[in-house]
Amino acid sequence: MIETVKNKPIFKVLENSEMLNTFKKDVENGLNASPKTLPSKYFYNKVGDALFVEIMNLPEYYLTRSELDIFQNKTEGLIKELALNKDSYFELIELGAGDGLKTKKLLSALDAQNFDFDYLPIDISKNALHLLEEDLNKVLPNVSVKTQQGDYFEVLLNLKASANPKIILFLGSNIGNMNDAMAAQFIYNLGANLKAGDKLLLGVDLIKSKDIVLPAYNDSKGITAKFNLNLLERINEELGGDFNLDNFKHQPEYNETDGVAESFIVSKKNQTVEIKALEATFQFKAGEKINTEISRKYNDVLIEEIISNTDFTLETKIMDSKNYFADYILSRH
Repeated sequence: MIETVKNKPIFKVLENSEMLNTFKKDVENGLNASPKTLPSKYFYNKVGDALFVEIMNLPEYYLTRSELDIFQNKTEGLIKELALNKDSYFELIELGAGDGLKTKKLLSALDAQNFDFDYLPIDISKNALHLLEEDLNKVLPNVSVKTQQGDYFEVLLNLKASANPKIILFLGSNIGNMNDAMAAQFIYNLGANLKAGDKLLLGVDLIKSKDIVLPAYNDSKGITAKFNLNLLERINEELGGDFNLDNFKHQPEYNETDGVAESFIVSKKNQTVEIKALEATFQFKAGEKINTEISRKYNDVLIEEIISNTDFTLETKIMDSKNYFADYILSRH
């Protein structure tokens, strides 16, 4: 639920118990599935946040640098293509804000040019939101920040309560964590919560060769492996699991033809794992995979197909200097 003050929304933070119950349900459903899966959104606890910051700074991980290139060097192009109006208040809503590294470049430009807006970052990680808000209060004290912890649509469901223009930021190729059908439904659901003229800035990783993509998910320092396996450690800590991380390994794969990268946690041996909060045990065979992440790569044709049955029209795209990454700007018609 939301309350409004002068047409500007103030969101209520979800209770931790509710999020824990969702975590339990997702883990139970995922480990009972065939093949087994675990949602990538649960990478991001305090440890996961810190590890992902390390990943973003790795030489192999080109994604963050590529989109940062756009936000740093083509900021005015983004503002122009989003058709922002200095004389009209708008809500800048970011899905999966993380540390806001890229968004700060846009926020800084908007602040310097005296745009009237609220920044509403949404993230599953309470820790990430707290750190982001603290940092923004220091470096951009004039920017109004209203954080919200939770799943995207637990917040977006309430957006219709406000008639203000909205800009949705969905960066970092996070849409690539979904298969194409899920991505199409996701964007359709976004459109259902927006009004004509609202914009979606969709950041996506473009299809490239294996020698560029695969190292981004299998760095030489093993940080990505720790990040992936931390998901099991989180289950141990929060749900009373007894995963022995030494009995599992990180395994990334990339199909260059389809443009799909995937991350797996693979069982090294036949084993049984108990999760006390679920009052259940789970069997793992040697070599059995848990799919923890899909990282879809895109081109113009795929983006057009995904939005073909939604309420969005593709207006333009802005690319980084190496043409590795694109920020597509979609308009709600």
